Amino acid sequence: MDMVTFIGREPDRLSIEEQQAMAGKWYALELYTPQTLPLKRIEAVGDSVTECARQLLVRGLDVRRFEYALMQSPF
Repeated sequence: MDMVTFIGREPDRLSIEEQQAMAGKWYALELYTPQTLPLKRIEAVGDSVTECARQLLVRGLDVRRFEYALMQSPF
């Protein structure tokens, strides 16, 4: 499965099959602040935090404004 398909999706709304496909991958979500109230949408997916940060930088985004999490297997 192409990881790009997960960009813009909410991690909590991924199907079991999608969670399984993303298991072991890192993803980036914009940090919450009262000023931004970001939607919890996946902004980058990679094998490491470094790969996620690289993807964000390519898009001109500030990597410090994101949190990074490891997708766990649903089972």
